[in-house]
Amino acid sequence: MWNTPIGRLRLIGWVEGLSFVLLVFIAMPLKYVWDEPEAVRVVGMAHGVLWMAFCAVLWDTAAKKSWTLRQSAVPFVAALLPFGPFIIDRRLRD
Repeated sequence: MWNTPIGRLRLIGWVEGLSFVLLVFIAMPLKYVWDEPEAVRVVGMAHGVLWMAFCAVLWDTAAKKSWTLRQSAVPFVAALLPFGPFIIDRRLRD
């Protein structure tokens, strides 16, 4: 999966998407319901780093595949939604 630009984008998308789901559905309830803010600090930092990695890999993939702005915007916008990277994964097949 690491051998192609789209494979790298799909892999980092899955990992980033998982971190987002963990942040929203696990860490945030721990913080606001059970007053345990440490989970948000840890998962939030990991998610932030993975988000930046996703953006960098998306930029690289768009450049190597000569994607239009619209083609690049679809995975970017999908990554803003909690389950977006998993849904868009089908469209990113090599």
